[in-house]
Amino acid sequence: MASRGGFSNRLGFIAAAAGSAVGLGNIWKFPYEVGENGGAAFLVIYLACAFLICLPIMLAETAIGRNTRLNPFGAFNKLGNRKWGLVGLLGVLSGIMILSFYNVVAGWAFGYFIQIGFGGLLSEGVNYGEYFGGFVSDITDNLLYSIGFMVLTALIVAGGVQKGIERWTKILMPLLVVMILGLISYGLTLDGAMDGLSFYLVPDFSEITANTFYTALAQAFFSLSLGMGALITYGSYVGKNDSIVGAAALITIADISIAFLAGLMIFPLVFSQPSIEANAGPGLVFVALPGIFETMGSIGPFIGASFFLLLCFAALTSTVSLLEVPVAFVTDQFKTNRKKTVYFVATFIFFVGLPTMLSQGASDFFTNFTYYGGESKDFFTLIENVFSDLALPLGGFFIAIFAGWSWKNKGFQKELYFGNATLEGTFLEKMILFMVRFVSPFVVGAIFIISVLQIFFNISLF
Repeated sequence: MASRGGFSNRLGFIAAAAGSAVGLGNIWKFPYEVGENGGAAFLVIYLACAFLICLPIMLAETAIGRNTRLNPFGAFNKLGNRKWGLVGLLGVLSGIMILSFYNVVAGWAFGYFIQIGFGGLLSEGVNYGEYFGGFVSDITDNLLYSIGFMVLTALIVAGGVQKGIERWTKILMPLLVVMILGLISYGLTLDGAMDGLSFYLVPDFSEITANTFYTALAQAFFSLSLGMGALITYGSYVGKNDSIVGAAALITIADISIAFLAGLMIFPLVFSQPSIEANAGPGLVFVALPGIFETMGSIGPFIGASFFLLLCFAALTSTVSLLEVPVAFVTDQFKTNRKKTVYFVATFIFFVGLPTMLSQGASDFFTNFTYYGGESKDFFTLIENVFSDLALPLGGFFIAIFAGWSWKNKGFQKELYFGNATLEGTFLEKMILFMVRFVSPFVVGAIFIISVLQIFFNISLF
């Protein structure tokens, strides 16, 4: 049996973990959340939540992984007991279920790249709302796009920690940044671009509500890949001499920087077209932007294809980390061959994702799968609500509680000192411990409770 392997150095871990954090949540979800929640005011709160609430939980996850050299389930079993092992198992299950629908959305992005770049999608008279509805309900094309994306993800993960995950994230992340900067440069030349920048960068604090704080924290938590064990898994490949405090700060900076750049890319494009609303919601990328690309004339297909290729790169860095979580679980717990495990787990998750694919109109059963919160819900929404909206904050809550209160013999503090010996006794150490013990679990626990009330009982506290 081959060893578990590890990242070649601290930079490798930062690149891989930043790649895990950077994904559809940054390029697709973050801009429309900004648009729906007051623009720059939301951005300010998002930044504060990422550093004050989420960064301490990221440190806790990474410390648990590095200390044990195990997957989330094995790590909690080793440091705690079988009850704590259930928290790790929740993380593994969350990774599986989130990847099952994430791969479907990634397939949509890949499909739009193909259709815009080579299929002539951008043509006069196309109703992009109707097109998107027909596109996501076409099971034949979506099968091909999703299979292609899962195969690519599996090939990278099968390459191992260094030659697969680390190597490709070091390639994909710079490409991602270059493509975003190129699209920003083009967008700033358009009429109305300055209005978009004003909306995005000049805060109007009168727009802030309690819901703004709730949405900003939930977005930061999802974007940073917290609560699902991805960072416990990646942390298990980190060397003892590497500073996880500095690494976590850089990962957070990288993630919010990509999200910030995504906003700089999206809003000049949106404001260049008066008919497009900044608060267009989830359809902003798949419905509103193709209409914008169409108006660009002969360069439109190139810009549009570049954008959706960018979206594919962002998704791929996240699907790789999501697949690594259950792969590490199976190989650690059952001592299996890594490559065979990767292909088996990837195939299993693809089939788990089929109901999600069918739930966008291809199957009435999965499209109207259940009823809660006052309305009918499709299978996709159910899985997203349970595992993304609820399981992640619940997992983050227990991770913070464990690191702050249950890890014996000051295990969390001692793990922070490796690679950062001068931290002991400093104000920074006290701040980290205070946030992990008191602030982060309280706030993330509140997010979980509020989400349950809103999603399942249609009770809004704001």
